[in-house]
Amino acid sequence: MESSGGCAASEPFALRVLGDSMLPEFAEGAVIIIDPAGTIRDGCYVMAEVKNEYIFRQLRIVDDKYYLQPLNDLYDTVEISGQDVIQGVVTQKAGRRRKEHKHYGKD
Repeated sequence: MESSGGCAASEPFALRVLGDSMLPEFAEGAVIIIDPAGTIRDGCYVMAEVKNEYIFRQLRIVDDKYYLQPLNDLYDTVEISGQDVIQGVVTQKAGRRRKEHKHYGKD
């Protein structure tokens, strides 16, 4: 993922998806909007820091344990210590065409 840079810690920011771990929902090159103050809940898409690396996954909470799950079955699900490693929640995906745009996390 590439950061757009220059944002305050609490401001939403954009990243470009690298790799295929989140296919089919998020193709490589898609732009996602991350909100550091977004609501963290089971099933939301998050950016987290794991072993000094930033990764983008779907958050799963099972029996009070936290997991980062890829959408692509070729990648492993990782258990994390909790919300402390989550840097932000994906609120939007932008594509080249309007029909590719999608919002997340709104009830």
